[in-house]
Amino acid sequence: MTRARTSALLLALAVMIAGTGCATTPRDDGQPRNADPLEPINRVSYRIHEVGDRYVLRPVARGYRAITPRPVRTGIGNFFRNLGMPVVVVNGLLQGKFAQAADDTGHFLVNTTLGIGGLFDVATRAGIERSDEDFGQTLAVWGVPSGPYVFIPFMGPTTFRDGAGRFADTYTHPLRYYGNSSVRDKSIALFAIQTRKELLAFDRQLKQAADPYVLIREAYLQRREYLIHDGQPPDDDMYDMYDIDDLDDLD
Repeated sequence: MTRARTSALLLALAVMIAGTGCATTPRDDGQPRNADPLEPINRVSYRIHEVGDRYVLRPVARGYRAITPRPVRTGIGNFFRNLGMPVVVVNGLLQGKFAQAADDTGHFLVNTTLGIGGLFDVATRAGIERSDEDFGQTLAVWGVPSGPYVFIPFMGPTTFRDGAGRFADTYTHPLRYYGNSSVRDKSIALFAIQTRKELLAFDRQLKQAADPYVLIREAYLQRREYLIHDGQPPDDDMYDMYDIDDLDDLD
């Protein structure tokens, strides 16, 4: 299953959940629990984010898409994904996934060399797949509970555990150690614009959602469960309601 299809599947699930107004997720004992005890605060943060996104982030992302040729955008996306591979490798090792970490290392080395710094995803074409690991997932594997859901303006959805994981991951990301602060800051800004551009495809779904806040929350929480359990979350049968091939038009 490709990550694009996985994201599309989780989005479809989230639309279904948002339509029912569900605000709970199951506990380990099967009983419902509130995943969003900070919802009043989070909704205020989301409204702040929404205003900034409407007047700044989204127009910039649309302008970037309009003036930047598709091959250039693809190369930039490939570059940033490859640049984050050390984070993936380290967390694979911390989770005891040694064979996977070896494959991810090979993916990184092939793309960094033959792929000209990662601009071209030579490794995937050669059959060397990459994983998606971060320290938030590592903490989950180690048994750390997720804590409450949090929405941070201009950063997006997270949880207490994932927020701590994001901070820890900055210490294994190469950009942190790049000496030229001007280039580093511009790279971070470009990464943010590239990321927002990749989310433009979901703007229509957000507009159609009965409650966009719930849609984003449930899509995020479902995706994190999917990643933590390596594609086999505890309620795996809920994914069988959808045929992955039917979601190709959402890629």
